[in-house]
Amino acid sequence: MQIPIVTVIGRSGCGKTTLLEKLVAELKQRNYKLATIKHHSHSGFDIDRPGKDSWRFFEAGSDHVIIAAPDKVASYWKIDKELSLDEICANVSDVDLILVEGYKQAGKPSLEVVRYANSQDLIGSLEQRFAVAADFPLDLGVPHFGLNDVQAIADLIQQRFLKTP
Repeated sequence: MQIPIVTVIGRSGCGKTTLLEKLVAELKQRNYKLATIKHHSHSGFDIDRPGKDSWRFFEAGSDHVIIAAPDKVASYWKIDKELSLDEICANVSDVDLILVEGYKQAGKPSLEVVRYANSQDLIGSLEQRFAVAADFPLDLGVPHFGLNDVQAIADLIQQRFLKTP
């Protein structure tokens, strides 16, 4: 069975990360196992710190670095081309849901976040949009939530994409 994927999209500064953070906490409270993916549109982000052993291995030319500790594992590797969301998600297992920030063109169900002071323009496609979270009224033919209506958004996600744990 394929793990459901929900993207949270919107313009920069609209509150996607804050809403996702609250959604993760709410869904974890409901006993779901989650994966999160953040699309970073610029090359060259770092998850390691200069001078640390794993950073030194990568700088020396290692193509794949894994950091393993008793309570978590991190893995990163060099790639020749940007991976699609499906290619990234193919490596995720043992979760009930994958929540993604970004990847508006991935063809996945999208919750669009809109903040009036930021921009009233929508960036997602009608076909992908299953709900909107905004701080002003919008009539788009999909469920509409306030930016802080996390429980109701989680209810919809649970109803549409998840099995009861």
